[in-house]
Amino acid sequence: MFNFDHWQTVNETYLSRSLDWLRSRLQQLAEADDVSSPPEPQALASGLSDSNTDLDSDYQPALEVLAGRFQLSEFEKQVLLLSAAMEFDTRIAGLCVAAQGDAAKPYPTASLCFSLFDDGAWDLLSPERPLRHSHLIEIDRHPQVALTASPIRIDDRIASYIKGLNFIDERLSLLVSPLNQHDDNDLPPSQQAQVEQVLNSLQRAGETGHRYPIVQLLGPNDADKRSIAGELARHLGLRLYQLTADLIPHSIDDVDTFVRLWQRECQLVPMGLFLSIGDDGEKNTERSAMRLLERLSGIVVVDARDRLPDTRAPSLRVDVSKPSADEQLQSWADLLPDSISDVAGQLVGQFDLTLSAISEIADAVSDIAEYTSDVISGQLWNACRQCTRPKLEELAQRIDVKSSWDDIVLADDALELLHQVAAQVRHRGKVLDQWGFRDKVNRGLGVTALFAGESGTGKTMAAEVIAHDLDLDLYRIDLSSVINKYIGETEKNLRRLFDAAESGGAILFFDEADALFGKRSEVKDSHDRFANVQVNYLLQRMESYRGLAILATNNKQSLDPAFTRRLRFIIDFNFPEAAERKQIWHRVFPESTPLSGLDYNHLAKLRLTGGNIYNIALNAAFAAASDLPSIDMPTILAASKSEMIKSQKPLNASDFRWANLEVATR
Repeated sequence: MFNFDHWQTVNETYLSRSLDWLRSRLQQLAEADDVSSPPEPQALASGLSDSNTDLDSDYQPALEVLAGRFQLSEFEKQVLLLSAAMEFDTRIAGLCVAAQGDAAKPYPTASLCFSLFDDGAWDLLSPERPLRHSHLIEIDRHPQVALTASPIRIDDRIASYIKGLNFIDERLSLLVSPLNQHDDNDLPPSQQAQVEQVLNSLQRAGETGHRYPIVQLLGPNDADKRSIAGELARHLGLRLYQLTADLIPHSIDDVDTFVRLWQRECQLVPMGLFLSIGDDGEKNTERSAMRLLERLSGIVVVDARDRLPDTRAPSLRVDVSKPSADEQLQSWADLLPDSISDVAGQLVGQFDLTLSAISEIADAVSDIAEYTSDVISGQLWNACRQCTRPKLEELAQRIDVKSSWDDIVLADDALELLHQVAAQVRHRGKVLDQWGFRDKVNRGLGVTALFAGESGTGKTMAAEVIAHDLDLDLYRIDLSSVINKYIGETEKNLRRLFDAAESGGAILFFDEADALFGKRSEVKDSHDRFANVQVNYLLQRMESYRGLAILATNNKQSLDPAFTRRLRFIIDFNFPEAAERKQIWHRVFPESTPLSGLDYNHLAKLRLTGGNIYNIALNAAFAAASDLPSIDMPTILAASKSEMIKSQKPLNASDFRWANLEVATR
């Protein structure tokens, strides 16, 4: 076992003796009779290595480690020692002055090194040699000063390493951060197989001396990609550091500096880079990433949504999926008590989770094990919903679902179709996975619907009712805000949305569908062509979505039948008839609302949508709350008149006559 304290003792002893040796050589050079004609280096004190022959050979000092890893010559190692000595021993500056015979040079120079050490080589000054290429030393050039007379300075990171302090360079620490890795990272078999595949490829590259391939982990499942990267690093004995897209260097000089510092760091510490591009999509970011990847060597893992363009660097591309349904089912079964094991199938059928997420949810719910199985099942379901919300809530508006089947009033055929939609979502996992339909068809597996009808006829409420019935989240997306005039941006917006929603199977309610689905059967220009691409992409994602995706439109006639026929359900929300309006009036008021003598038959004569009726009920309630004990007909008729004026509906004086009361229509 490595004894760090013993190594520190060996390292300090080595440095102390090396500094003694260095001071001795400098002193001898300073005492030479003719400084302009110094003695041959061989005539000075014995060699550096000779002064440390008795140290424990099992514990190599840091300077010797550096020399070996960067393949430094003996001369270069001695130059590195001299530059480090400036930081460790205050006497060295004075000895440099004496040895060079120049009070203006209290620092090492190349000329001093050539005089002081054996086997001096001019390539010390080459930017391609390790000392300068890897930034072990810096030569501070000054105008009108020869290169050989310029100060040589050790890099702070290297000085600290020689002294026994091993921390990442602060210039890199501003850009990269340690990636959380767990020793007990338990991957499912499907992902473990991918890890083995990558390890085999890396091993083959190492055995043949070829450059390691860049490992591209592709797909939207960030958590799984991190888990796989962590498992790779664990097998390789590496510490992973993450560089995010927004911190990727852009200029050529910055990329060059990053590459050199990173390659140097990898020589000092066993580490790998986790380059997180994700779904950034910016062309500048992608170009900078490609420029960086072409220069980097060592172990590099890239987290990207889609495959990166080909480069001169070899790549290994791995499509990372969530654990399979069987693997998730097994994980739930292992973690849940036998009394509620049957809920596992329901959870897997609705939620697509990582094993770590499943474990966290099961652990959280285990605290309520004394409750009934129904309570625990409900807690598990809600915990899964909450787990899948965060990303989606950045992209869409979550609707607080309150309406149930008792609240909605529709024609019988429309109501029957809504029940069918809910049933298909509820039993989707059973039909596709347990009954095998997923293996028979490769498209149209998602439940899709079009809700068509004018504003206020119940489209949003119907989506709420289904969400309430299925105990799922409902998100509203305004398609007019998703559409972008720049080519490819609309698809990118939609992709982010569906990727975020996929794990929870939330109900997606796309409002203003006619903003994208207008009739474009004839492609007249590039705008029409790209609009068709956008529509096809949306329909493709809807068809493969594991939840329910609903399109809503106020103008069904404006939609192209070529697109709408790909939807599984089309439900018309017609303007309510008098009988339906009467039911809406009966249901619009909460049970605790005080009502007084309402004539529902008379109210049903008003040609209003359900949305209008809700607005009237609310406004009437506020009007009555100020000075009336209850809501009565005059209050409702006054609110109705205001609502019809606001909606620009025609007013009929007879509609506002009731029990000798006439509300003015002018």
